[in-house]
Amino acid sequence: MNLEWKETTMDGPRTRRWSVDARQCPELAAHHIAWLGMDTVHVPYRRVRLAPTGSFFLACLAGEGRVFLEGRWQRVTAGQLCLAPPRVLNAFHAVPGKPWAFAWLRYEEAPAVKPLVGADSPLRLADGAEELGRIIAGLRAEWEGERDAALVRHWISLVHGFAQRLARPWRSQSRVAELWEVVARDLAADWKLTRLAAQCSLSAEHLRRVCRRELGRTPMEHVTYMRIQRAQELLEASSEKLDAIAPQVGYRSAIVFSRAFVRCVGMTPSQYRERRGRG
Repeated sequence: MNLEWKETTMDGPRTRRWSVDARQCPELAAHHIAWLGMDTVHVPYRRVRLAPTGSFFLACLAGEGRVFLEGRWQRVTAGQLCLAPPRVLNAFHAVPGKPWAFAWLRYEEAPAVKPLVGADSPLRLADGAEELGRIIAGLRAEWEGERDAALVRHWISLVHGFAQRLARPWRSQSRVAELWEVVARDLAADWKLTRLAAQCSLSAEHLRRVCRRELGRTPMEHVTYMRIQRAQELLEASSEKLDAIAPQVGYRSAIVFSRAFVRCVGMTPSQYRERRGRG
């Protein structure tokens, strides 16, 4: 992991962007939406956000791009949708020779507010991008046209309602949903794949398939994700030392904990706490 990430905004001459923010449209703020938009981008388009203050959605509508989430670059193609929680590094850039069209949505969520994208939300979804794109396109058409206040509110409500659905990984009660509730209550436990599978009475392979489909990550990757989410809360809400926080979230030492935190968040726990303190 490169610890020298820097906030970056680069468009290039061929990039075409449309966006509206909460200053232009106060109705967005009623749903804690900071801004949203639709972009068609080309190299050298790049974005790096070190610690964004709200949940983020990116719906790939056409072409291909690269998104950095949870410590690695990932290829995103038409029809795929990516989600990211607040206060975690995320970045994305265009690919040479491949125009990339996507719709996006970013929230503004204070640390005391439960974020829309949280520890139980998926990282990537194989569907939903087209639907989110159509809704944002509908808002764009109204905003650039008649701009009827009632219809603008309608489109924004649709955007927010659909985002809520996308961030909810389990459509109904299930053994797997109950598993993650158990894990959340005891993140310090020595969770292994076999133990997770036994907890919900599934085979290890079946659990792996379900998690890949519903969350975009393996069961053990999801345990790590939940642990780091909880660690962020502890770093924000307390002044406990890393040696005290590490065992609470399942790490035997502050060093191992710090390495995992950097991979997921993009900065060290100390840097994260300092940045939140400034905020």
